[in-house]
Amino acid sequence: MFLNFLCVTILFASFDFGSAISCYECNSANNSMCLEPNIYDKESVQRYLKITNCEQKVPRGQTKEQMFCRKIIQTILHKGHDTEVRVTRGCGWVKHHRDCYKADNEDHLETVCQCFTDDCNSAAMNTAGLLVPIIVFKMFI
Repeated sequence: MFLNFLCVTILFASFDFGSAISCYECNSANNSMCLEPNIYDKESVQRYLKITNCEQKVPRGQTKEQMFCRKIIQTILHKGHDTEVRVTRGCGWVKHHRDCYKADNEDHLETVCQCFTDDCNSAAMNTAGLLVPIIVFKMFI
């Protein structure tokens, strides 16, 4: 009985039930720290990178449960000049069916990643966090 209770508790603890999400919001065009915040110490990141409550950015007709964090890496192809890499981090509200996807436009290449936990758009994104509750659940079955 206790084992079942423990498994259910762990499973429910791994889900976020509709609370507002916060995300890093920056553009490397005007803040170079936005390119790769993980190379800086935590204090500098907190001081110089803005964290936004996405609930305050909800477009009309959207609900806060639909909000998520997004990181966009653009490689801008300037004709006759060097390419430029630009990173934009912020809130999103139109989900893609994949967590990361690529777009190839005429003047730039783009990689867009979306994630669904607070401040998750600060680093390289992966889905390893979903494995923890599954592994713990399997251990007790």
